[in-house]
Amino acid sequence: MTHTLTPALDTTARSTGAAGLAAALATGARHWLDRVEYRPHSRWTHLLPPADAAAAVDPSLHDELADAQVWLLSWLPEQGTPLHDHGTSAGAFAVVRGTLTERVVATGRDGVRESADNLTPGRVRYFGPHYVHQVTNHGDRPAVSVHVYTPGLTWMNSYEIADGTLRRTGTERAGVDW
Repeated sequence: MTHTLTPALDTTARSTGAAGLAAALATGARHWLDRVEYRPHSRWTHLLPPADAAAAVDPSLHDELADAQVWLLSWLPEQGTPLHDHGTSAGAFAVVRGTLTERVVATGRDGVRESADNLTPGRVRYFGPHYVHQVTNHGDRPAVSVHVYTPGLTWMNSYEIADGTLRRTGTERAGVDW
């Protein structure tokens, strides 16, 4: 079980709005799935232009897209992320193909707590700012996911667990590191 602080109402609204968009974009994957590429030495990522994201969802969701950023990701077997957060952005991701394992790490009064969950096509995970997780394809088939961040990503922190504590190991900035 993971313990997290209850997010502020605005963060909750952004997280659940992102979840709705991620689910809709996964359902409308036929509009963008042909763009997905697979790279043997690193994950493939693609920032989906707003007009293309809008074409994949019901017009009633277009206002939600105004403040969002949509990323497409592919994952070959054993490709994954380090432990990371998304800075001050809330977000969500939906699995479109394959199976992804999400490892979530949180700190509490009694130290670091971890949980893991296998996410299959149709599953959506939403989160608030500073949510620390790691996503990996431990399956034997490629995986594809769609990620929505609101507001758009400006920075991400990476972490490690050392001596029973969660320690930040670096920061990547949009426009500089990716």
